[in-house]
Amino acid sequence: MQDPLNDAPDFKRVILHLDMDAFFTSVEQADDPRLQGQPVVIGQSLRGVASAASYEARKYGIRSAMPIVQAKKLCPHAVFLPGRMSRYREISGKIMNIMRALCPVVEQASVDEAYADISGTLRIFGPPENLARRLKAEILSDTNLTCSVGIAPNKFLAKIASDWDKPGGLTSIRPADVPTFLHELPLGKIPGVGKHFQEELRRIGVTTVPHVLARPRAYWSETMGKRGAFLHDRACGIDDSPVVPGHDPKSCSAENTLERDTLDRTLLERWLLIQAERIGRELRGLGKKGLTVTLKIKFKDFSSITRSRTLTRPTDITTEILEAARKLLAAEKLPQPVRLIGIGVSNFRFVQAELPLMPDANRKRSQKLDQAMDRIRDKFGSTSILRAEAAVRETEAIEDLLSQKNRTLNGQ
Repeated sequence: MQDPLNDAPDFKRVILHLDMDAFFTSVEQADDPRLQGQPVVIGQSLRGVASAASYEARKYGIRSAMPIVQAKKLCPHAVFLPGRMSRYREISGKIMNIMRALCPVVEQASVDEAYADISGTLRIFGPPENLARRLKAEILSDTNLTCSVGIAPNKFLAKIASDWDKPGGLTSIRPADVPTFLHELPLGKIPGVGKHFQEELRRIGVTTVPHVLARPRAYWSETMGKRGAFLHDRACGIDDSPVVPGHDPKSCSAENTLERDTLDRTLLERWLLIQAERIGRELRGLGKKGLTVTLKIKFKDFSSITRSRTLTRPTDITTEILEAARKLLAAEKLPQPVRLIGIGVSNFRFVQAELPLMPDANRKRSQKLDQAMDRIRDKFGSTSILRAEAAVRETEAIEDLLSQKNRTLNGQ
């Protein structure tokens, strides 16, 4: 579906979706030319999973969220790297700035993708493909990275289009072509229709879009509720969701799969410190404070628990987040070794909305320390300064951002 939208009037709704190509590994290859053409995987711990795989690694069957042990069996000569989250976020910021300079309304969906509403730009840039090509060229020039772009009448079709011709693709779906395009589309390609939903549909004989359209919307709404109505709408090509700039997160979290299962509480508390550092910095960057701290633990047998604690006042202070998490951990008996541990902070309040309380000298010192460390990290990188207690190397962290993104997009 490569036909341009030349004949679309200026007032028609036109949505663009940008998706960077193998973002994490492409950044590594751009920064180190020796990695060009080599299979590269983000993730080193034999207990962890691959956060990302280059296109060269994918040829061997390696995929995001695959256990590192399995990835090494598939491609023993691949280059396994720990990942540099601060660098990926830095490059992501540059890409989003380029996009915002060209597109009137931009919604960042994750570290490596964004939507733009480019309706009404026909007289400025010409056909939407012109703007897309300029966007791709400026990103390539500034970052040495390629991206894929989809153009369509709405967000879900634009996202499908951006994945249609990777890497480096540019795919347009004209409004008149939507019914034909959807008729041939596998249900699994529709964002939000994950494996479990597909299996549920397969059990009632529904495997294609025409199967969905064979029954009225009322049937789907009555039998499957909101999911059924959603499915029928997408099968009809309907998606009225707007492009919303400045997506407002509801929580900040961090978790780590440990190198070995452990009952060592001292080690677990060191991981909590690293996670509290990361979450505190993210909260301060967002200008928010959270009232609720949640501890997540996954055990050796993959069973898991979550425990939450509501604070007396909202916080973005690293030591306060850590202290709450430590108390939650101390209250748990740990019936078996721990495989994964994590912290989340939610129930946000804007910093400006916090009511003044009695002065607290210790709290003020903690705030100043956090701010000073933030400035150093902003200038020299996230691992440039660590608290003395953080004996566990932060580069050992398994941050599967792409997997998190996929879970969010699939509504899981």
